[in-house]
Amino acid sequence: MKFIIFFLGMSTFCFPQKISFIYETKCKVNSEKQDDVYSENMILDIKNNISIFRDSLDKKNDSIKLNHGNGRYNMGVENKFYVKKNLAQKRIEKVITYLGTDYLLPVEEILNWNITSEQKLIGKYKSQKAETHYGGRNWIAWFTTELPFADGPYIFSGLPGLIVSIQDLNNEYSFNLIEVKKGGTIFDARKKTVKIDWKKYETLAKSYFNDPFNINSKGWKTATFTDPKGNTVDISVKNKEIQNSILQKNNPIELNHKINY
Repeated sequence: MKFIIFFLGMSTFCFPQKISFIYETKCKVNSEKQDDVYSENMILDIKNNISIFRDSLDKKNDSIKLNHGNGRYNMGVENKFYVKKNLAQKRIEKVITYLGTDYLLPVEEILNWNITSEQKLIGKYKSQKAETHYGGRNWIAWFTTELPFADGPYIFSGLPGLIVSIQDLNNEYSFNLIEVKKGGTIFDARKKTVKIDWKKYETLAKSYFNDPFNINSKGWKTATFTDPKGNTVDISVKNKEIQNSILQKNNPIELNHKINY
């Protein structure tokens, strides 16, 4: 029997101890190249209905930032997977760090879950199938009540158990649980944020595309950099490389917010 669970009506679980779930994340960033797949382990930290999902570099840089250091954040605006959730308040927010500013993008698209009767064993966890639509994509998820958290990787949450595996129907994005760690502390280094919407997000992305090194705001008419061989190269060459890279990564996870440069 199938039934619908609406995200806004979901209850949450409270677990006083901090716990981390490691997900193998795979993304097909170019829809025209079958072998252009980006893979990285990402971390979901949960404690007391608060969670943060981020890649290992972001977590490391957050720790450095909290200790008054300077982290090395990835350039650009697109293809960022940093997500904060308040499960009790049903609040989901993406965080995009750009030019030293942390931008907060609320995710207001509601996840309407269709839970099916289909079950299977994933790793050691008895899991059940659920389906939803998000970001212009259809998704298949497997959750387990053996891990009593109404959460999952990226923005996905609201099921009566942890999502251990989820992928879109085109097999272009997938998140699979590979490890569970207990203990430690959950820390948030990006509390001072500027709230934006998807329109402003697009403006920031186009600003980066047009001026990756932000030389226009510095009043520079030209600039150079030194390549690994010690050669001096005009910044316009590097700009072109970055722009071509952005154009190649033409398959964002939120297809309904794809940017046309």
